[in-house]
Amino acid sequence: MKNKQDSTTLFYQNLGELFYAIANADGVVEATEIETLKMVVKQAWSHSNNANIIVAMFDWLHDTKAHEAEVCFDNFLSYMTTNKVLFTPKTKALVLQTANAIASRFSGRNKSELILLAKLDIELKKI
Repeated sequence: MKNKQDSTTLFYQNLGELFYAIANADGVVEATEIETLKMVVKQAWSHSNNANIIVAMFDWLHDTKAHEAEVCFDNFLSYMTTNKVLFTPKTKALVLQTANAIASRFSGRNKSELILLAKLDIELKKI
């Protein structure tokens, strides 16, 4: 049971890392991006009791500035590649929807965010 709980936590932590990478792609995380993340997680990820882990990881990365966007993005891709079975078509669509909502929130998508969104879309289609 503990392994399942640990793997579930890790899944949501990696989503938080991805969404932080999208928000921080331009080197600045805007308050509206944080608000959007929290709103989308509450609405779209509410089917899971662990969705709050996404926000907690995002907040931790934002507060500590422990990793740059590209590192977080690469960490997510590595996790996704290793755990393909977790990324059902529904989950992949929800990941893209959430990432797009975050990127679009503050004055539209910028070049850095568009690049990460395109990479994410390509990688999700590979699995």
